[in-house]
Amino acid sequence: MTGRTHDLAAFTALSFVIVTHPLPQITLATGLVALVSNLIGGIAPDIDQPTAPFWRNLPIGGVVGRVFTPLIGGHRFISHSLIGVVVFGVGWHFLLQILKPSFPNLNMTIIWWAFMIGFVSHLLMDTITREGVPWLLPIPVKIGIPPTKAFRVQTGGIVEKFIIFPGLIALAGYIFYTNYSKVLDLLHHYLK
Repeated sequence: MTGRTHDLAAFTALSFVIVTHPLPQITLATGLVALVSNLIGGIAPDIDQPTAPFWRNLPIGGVVGRVFTPLIGGHRFISHSLIGVVVFGVGWHFLLQILKPSFPNLNMTIIWWAFMIGFVSHLLMDTITREGVPWLLPIPVKIGIPPTKAFRVQTGGIVEKFIIFPGLIALAGYIFYTNYSKVLDLLHHYLK
């Protein structure tokens, strides 16, 4: 999937979790940082590709990306597996704990969960592509749904552009429309 599809999938997944689970009281700052964290999580697995948006947005990202990519096995390897979920989850948690003293009013647990929702949404979306995802590394089998590769989605292809991306927009809209009162309640009472 393309970066914009991963961003939208991460946002849609986070929206679904927000409207279907009871929420603790959070600050507006925590909500905004959690949203950014979610979008970072949505593109983080592609850190294994030197041309990924993550590297393109850093001043020397292209150079660092070309050095870093071989260290983690190349595209759709460790970062696209359950091992990657654990490694990135622990790494993000560690980074948030380092930043916590500087930002005492942020709820780092919520920010961590937002990142993880985005990260897992990325892997789920890539599972329906032709390449599949090596969920069970070190077992070197890429899992895809449906099992027949010919029926899976071509990254950046017509199905992604005209069915999946608009479908995610419609799903996000549906989530907000059908849970309008809960979203308003969140905005009025939870974000302080």
